Amino acid sequence: MGDMQMTDRETRHDGENDKLVNFMRRFTASSQFADVFQEGMTLVEETADYLDGPGRQEARRLERAAALAYATESMRLTTRLMQLASWLLLQKAVSAGELSEEAALEEQNQVSLDDLAEPDEETLAMLPEGLSDLIRRSHRLHERIARLDEMIRTRTQPPATHPLADHMARLVQAFGGHSSD
Repeated sequence: MGDMQMTDRETRHDGENDKLVNFMRRFTASSQFADVFQEGMTLVEETADYLDGPGRQEARRLERAAALAYATESMRLTTRLMQLASWLLLQKAVSAGELSEEAALEEQNQVSLDDLAEPDEETLAMLPEGLSDLIRRSHRLHERIARLDEMIRTRTQPPATHPLADHMARLVQAFGGHSSD
C-alpha cells in the first residue's frame, strides 16, 4: 500500500508539473502576450530610429553635462531594451514550438531583468524629450515584463517538497510494514 501511495503522489506531482509547464505555452499564445510583444518590438524599433536620426542630431546640440547624460542614458536604454527583447523572443519561440519550456527557462536565466535605475528628474530634464519619453516607456515595459516573468517562473517551477517529507518517508518505511501487537 505504501508503494501505491507513493505512485499516486508521484503521478499527481507529474500531472501538476505538466499543468504548470503548459501554463507557459498557453500564456505565450495569449492576446496579453501578443500585446506586450508588439509593444516591446515597437519600442525597440522606435528607439533605434530615434537614436540613429533625431536623437543623434539633438545630442550634438547638448552642452557637455547633458551630452554625457545622453550617452549614459541612451546606453542604459538600449541595454534594457536588448534584455527585454531577448525575453520576449524567448517566449515567442516557446509559443511557436521552436523552443521547449525547459530550454526557455534555462535561457531566461541568462537574460537579466534587473532594472537599470531610471534617471532622476534632474537628469531627465537635461535630456531631449524624445529620449526621456523612450526611457519612461522602457521602464513601464520593464515593470510589466518583470511581473510576467515572475508569474511564469512561479507557475512553472515544481512545487516545493514538504520539509518533513524525508522524515515521514523514513517513519513509513520503518513502521509502515509492521502490524501493531
